[in-house]
Amino acid sequence: MADRDKKGVAAEVREFLSTRRARITPDQAGLPVYGGNRRVAGLRREEVALLAGMSVDYYVRLERGNLSGASDSVLESLAHALQLDEAERTHLYDLARAATPSGRRATVTASRVRPTILRLLDSMTDVPAYVRNARFDILAANTLGRALYAPLFDSPLFAQRGPVNSARFLFLDPASKDFWVDWDKGADDSVAFLRTETGRAPHDKALTDLIGELTARSDDFAHRWARHDVKFHRSGVKKLHHPLVGDLALPYEAMDLPSDPGLRLNFYTPESDTPAREALGLLAAWAGTGSAAPTAND
Repeated sequence: MADRDKKGVAAEVREFLSTRRARITPDQAGLPVYGGNRRVAGLRREEVALLAGMSVDYYVRLERGNLSGASDSVLESLAHALQLDEAERTHLYDLARAATPSGRRATVTASRVRPTILRLLDSMTDVPAYVRNARFDILAANTLGRALYAPLFDSPLFAQRGPVNSARFLFLDPASKDFWVDWDKGADDSVAFLRTETGRAPHDKALTDLIGELTARSDDFAHRWARHDVKFHRSGVKKLHHPLVGDLALPYEAMDLPSDPGLRLNFYTPESDTPAREALGLLAAWAGTGSAAPTAND
């Protein structure tokens, strides 16, 4: 591992562990508090060491960024002490792999969408669907997916460059605050997803370049990036305001494509006889005919 890579992984480990430690109070950890002059709001290093069943010196070494060679039992004890959730625990293990040259996983990301997946997208005529990579590049979409995400595909951000990238749109195009009903949640989630990917693929230059660009150009992104939050993107409800059909509350699923590392199929499946289903029907009719655009009041 190059020296610069080592320093980058060590810094990532240091910030992740220190931010997780800072958010847990002694009371939350079940520890007694003596006196009222604590310098930190969260746990002290020696308290984390106690909870994890390790020496203070060893924990200090870990928090300084040296996870190289840490055993699964050590990582599990640390995850328990810091009350990590599933995404955080996975991120910790990813960072440990990145810090251990002999244990690093190859992180090859598919660069194109196979014809089989393109045919699958085209067959999904009544639900919006698209395929993206872990950097939020939208690599392919069906007709209804393009219609739903028209504000992204029409953004001037992508007139001179491609592909369409939902994270770049969210933080760099003011129109995103009209499109995402809960913009703050969308921003929090997007940054947490990208942070998760840095653990999985710490040497992905395109990912590093995207993060560098967003950090430099968006204070909103930089502020969230400093939190070191991580999160999985699997399912939920996305609330959007489409310029043609109005507000939409769309249940979504995000599924990894096992034969295409790093690619994910996203699709929206509102229940029948709901306003969201009716709005998608209107949008699908417009997208399929190419006729004059409907409005939310039609």
